[in-house]
Amino acid sequence: MEFDNSASKTVAPDPDASPSPKHIFILSGQSNMTGRGGVTRHRQWDGLVPPQCRPNPAISRLSAGLQWEPAREPLHHDIDTKKICGIGPGMAFANAVLIRFGVGSDAAGVGLVPCAVGGTAIKEWARGEHLYENMVKRAREGVKGSTGANTGGVIKALLWYQGESDTRTQQDAEVYQANMERLIHNVREDLGLPSLPVIQVAIASGGDASYIEQVREAQLRINLPNVICVDGKGLPLGEDNIHLTTEAQVRLGLILADAYLKNFAA
Repeated sequence: MEFDNSASKTVAPDPDASPSPKHIFILSGQSNMTGRGGVTRHRQWDGLVPPQCRPNPAISRLSAGLQWEPAREPLHHDIDTKKICGIGPGMAFANAVLIRFGVGSDAAGVGLVPCAVGGTAIKEWARGEHLYENMVKRAREGVKGSTGANTGGVIKALLWYQGESDTRTQQDAEVYQANMERLIHNVREDLGLPSLPVIQVAIASGGDASYIEQVREAQLRINLPNVICVDGKGLPLGEDNIHLTTEAQVRLGLILADAYLKNFAA
């Protein structure tokens, strides 16, 4: 089964769009946040959706056209359009978080804002670069909701999984920590959320094994308020030894949910 990765051109309000969610989470980084779980060597997604990743009426995603719609895998199909997308951690995370919020209650409603793009280095997420500016724009529009007005939704956290593309040279690895800390400062400032929780994943793989540990150490070394790091090391990898398997993505989603609930949920 091959998924249609064509980008959406819709910008007008959709009468069938989902209600704006109350709890908004930004999903950003590169391909392991996008999700390649279930993508075969023939560049097709196998279409298999684990129970933890199945759609839920209380989970929405912000489309490329900036409309809230029912969330379903692959979450990044119209965002990371140059590659085939599969299972990522987002839906497993959202379903787990909903158990805490209470499905069907007035407080329920999780909104996912997919922003990740495969093969991108941290320097491509600097303020002023397209990827960064698009992430900030999408987060702001998510709070506004499909009606174009502030609907009471709140950005609860940025989930970040990136760094594999920065393992290729020693120079990139050496400046990773400073670049990531700058990104956190900038996104908090630009969204007007000085205490925005950030949960990053220490990478499990990389483009060059020579500098994987240096990037991992940089990620684990970051010590900023409301920033925590969960470790992806040991999660099962696919045949390419870079991308997490579907099973690993489910486990990661649950790890991220546990980290959020333990550290940041009221």
